[in-house]
Amino acid sequence: MTPSGRRRERRPRTRGPGPRQRPAVVAFGGGHGLSASLSALRRVTDRLTAIVTVADDGGSSGRLRRELHCLPPGDLRMALAALCGDDESGRTWADVLQFRFPGNGGLAGHAIGNLLIAGLWERLGDPVAGLDMVAKLLGAEGRVLPMAAVPLDIEAEVIGLDPLRPDEIASIRGQAQVAKTTAEVREVHLLPTDPPACPESVAAVLDADWVVLGPGSWFTSVIPHLLVPELADAICTTSARRLLTLNLEPADETAGFSAARHVELLAEHTPRLRLDAVLADQRFAADDPHLASWVTSLGADLVVADLAARDGSARHDYLRLASAYAEIMGI
Repeated sequence: MTPSGRRRERRPRTRGPGPRQRPAVVAFGGGHGLSASLSALRRVTDRLTAIVTVADDGGSSGRLRRELHCLPPGDLRMALAALCGDDESGRTWADVLQFRFPGNGGLAGHAIGNLLIAGLWERLGDPVAGLDMVAKLLGAEGRVLPMAAVPLDIEAEVIGLDPLRPDEIASIRGQAQVAKTTAEVREVHLLPTDPPACPESVAAVLDADWVVLGPGSWFTSVIPHLLVPELADAICTTSARRLLTLNLEPADETAGFSAARHVELLAEHTPRLRLDAVLADQRFAADDPHLASWVTSLGADLVVADLAARDGSARHDYLRLASAYAEIMGI
């Protein structure tokens, strides 16, 4: 790992006498990006909480959301699967959660985990209690919480949506639409604009030693956490250290964007956000003359490391990511 910029010595906080505890870490995101960070972080700490976006409106999650008027369970399911252990039981449960029914019937396309979570929500009437029950059933190595107490919609301001009017600004609504748009996304908003945060999520952030943003789809998985007022306030005011993990390369939502532009977008959406560290893969950070200055402007150290999987895909190697997290957190 090659650090760039200044480095400060930090030690995780301890609570009470006796051996030093592993840090309490809260990871934000959704989908595959959050799964990658959770797979790494559960090898670093045994005090881990995932806070997950609840704006998915496509596929199985979208169907359940519309039919049952519940939170979309898909990203929550993926986080729970990532927290399953590495033993045979843990891997079996992870596979079961992710399995989707084939065919063309009423269950076609639904993931077993989505149905399990939605069924417990219907039975218990409490999303957090339902998620805690699933986590206990799976033996999950951490807790999974929604970022908001109600399902949300993402609305994006884009440019270039109409090829005949390339400079015209337009709006598109819905996580599925924003994620696949070929237009340039300039800004995103949540609907409702002032959603209630999940109280347990706010409490977890305020009690954390580290909070980790990213990797993941920037406009639909990372930035939305900063648009829930109570949660954003907790992220900005917590005494925890704040770590941003950049993607290995631009995703569809940010095609053509530099690493520095990713950091700049966070600052544009939440001007008061300050960070302690930004972790970037060496290939994405290379030849970006503006990255270090943007990182410094947010009060952070830039840490550059080799984080990519060796199969040629745009995925983080969770063991390399775990090693980088451990070094940054002083574990």
